[in-house]
This record gives sequence, structure tokens and C-alpha cells, in this order.
Amino acid sequence: MLRLSRLTDYAVVALVRLGRAESVETSPGIAAAIGLPEPTVAKVLKALTISGLVISQRGAHGGYRLSRPLTAISVAEVILAIDGPIALASCVDGAVGCESQSLCPVAGRWDPVNDAIREALTGITLADMEEAAIPRAFRLPVELSTAIAGE
Repeated sequence: MLRLSRLTDYAVVALVRLGRAESVETSPGIAAAIGLPEPTVAKVLKALTISGLVISQRGAHGGYRLSRPLTAISVAEVILAIDGPIALASCVDGAVGCESQSLCPVAGRWDPVNDAIREALTGITLADMEEAAIPRAFRLPVELSTAIAGE
């Protein structure tokens, strides 16, 4: 089964929370808001800061904020920041690690599958993830939301 790590899931939740914030948020504040242990949130925020998705500010009024809006951060970037490169099999993209690669009849054939998954995850932004949290029955059709925004 293909499954994301819990830390990646937590990272998406933390980033969406930061996207809703009007100012910087502290690690304990984010943890309390999303219902996760603070050490876990701190670990996720550290990785997101290293990857450049989050900016940390030190000082009395310090905390974390997004480096870009949710519309400009893809799910693929979050996975890369937390779990590393997206690879379905050990031989994807020329990676080393498969003991039977020289005898494998499908060596290198996973690349198109991996590319398709990476492309799909790159096409989904955190803004899409945030919107998906709203039940479909309560979402405005695109035409209506565009008309309202234009008023």
C-alpha cells in the first residue's frame, strides 16, 4: 500500500493552519490548534523551515509563517520536505539499492508511474487541500465564487 507518513500528514495540517493565521504562530499555539503534541509539531516545523516552506522568526514576538501562500505550495513539496524524494520503488530515477536490478525485467519501468504520481501531487496545492476540508455541499461553484469576488 502506498501511504504518506504521519509527519507528512501533520505537516500539511500545520501548513494549512499557518495559511489561515493573520500573523506569526508559535509552535505550541499551532500544536494546540491542531491537536498534536508540541514536540511533534516542532519537529515538523523544523523540517519545513529547512526546506524553505516556512520562515521562522526569533524574538519575543517570534514564531512561524509561510514563505509563500497556500496556493503556491504543492503537496509534492511537502512530501519532499518531510519524507524526501517521491519514489515508488528503489530503482526509480536511477536510485541504487535493489539487489536484483541487473536481472529485473522491469528495471527502470517504474519511472513513468513515479513521474505521473509526482506530477499529480505537484498539481495539488495546499489551498486545494484546505478547500477539500469544506464539505462539498457547502462549497460555492467556481462561477458563483468568482462573481462574488468580483463585486
